[in-house]
Amino acid sequence: MSTYLLVHGAWHSGQCWERVVPLLESAGHRVFAPSLTGLGDKAQLLGPEVGLDTHVEDIVGLITEEDLTEVILVGHSYAGLVVSSAANRVPDRVAHLVYLDAMVPEDGESAADVQPVTRALIDRVARSGGWRVPPLPELPPPAGLFGVTDPADAAWLRSMLSDQPVRCFEQPVRLDNPAVNAIPRTHIHSTVGVPEGVVRRPVPETQPNGTPSQVWELATGHDCMITMPVELSELLLKLG
Repeated sequence: MSTYLLVHGAWHSGQCWERVVPLLESAGHRVFAPSLTGLGDKAQLLGPEVGLDTHVEDIVGLITEEDLTEVILVGHSYAGLVVSSAANRVPDRVAHLVYLDAMVPEDGESAADVQPVTRALIDRVARSGGWRVPPLPELPPPAGLFGVTDPADAAWLRSMLSDQPVRCFEQPVRLDNPAVNAIPRTHIHSTVGVPEGVVRRPVPETQPNGTPSQVWELATGHDCMITMPVELSELLLKLG
């Protein structure tokens, strides 16, 4: 039995994994898919003080409180920063890092550094004197709403989206623990409907632990846990 910890991206909630969790559990694994502070069922905690560090503490706290070990830690999109910093805090408890169509940071980088298009969102909010960044708008297919184009699925996704504090995109990751480099990594890329201005960094041929990089692709949109839950689960199960 493996333990999967699935971390959603910006604006989303733990509910977005609803189609993946039972597939992993039916294979005999333990699965956690929490909502980060200020989002989903924790939306009442939303405030300008909520940032990347808050979300890292959410994940580290869950791992330590549940005494989880050998965790397969999956970060989607913005959560690539969350899982990176969390693994830096508790590397001995993480067996594998999965970057699911995710931002992959270097030490000291923020989301705005990793994905420069995020800077435009921050600047727009700053001009109005606010701190809440609204979800990205729905675009014509194939981009859709975070890559979701089916009307029913898009409506379901829209129901779980909420604003994200600016601080989440401005706080830097901390990757100053050499032990984090030993953790194996897998990158899963969604290849359909990438919005204009979104840039994915090339994955180096070699992982930080010295082994060849592992990159898998899914021919679907960004929110692959909604559009291809079976295929995504099959990939994740290869790691368990």
